[in-house]
Amino acid sequence: MHYNAPMEIGVEISLYPLAERFAPEIHEFIARLAAAADLKVVSTSLSTQVFGEYERVFETLRRELRATLESREGQGGKAAFVIKVLGPL
Repeated sequence: MHYNAPMEIGVEISLYPLAERFAPEIHEFIARLAAAADLKVVSTSLSTQVFGEYERVFETLRRELRATLESREGQGGKAAFVIKVLGPL
């Protein structure tokens, strides 16, 4: 098994900020994901799908999940994420 070989995956992610005004935080999260030029980001009314190379997808998710959680912590709140991974594509 070659763990260094490129592998394309898809991730479906839903963010649930535990706040009254949740929509702006969700839109900001999606915009940050979409800013990664080497990933394909598709949003629906229930979730966002992220497609790309395994390492790059998880690098981006690690960074953006942490940013969201730190933002919620700074506001005295929490957030929940639901994540599904599909691969290889």
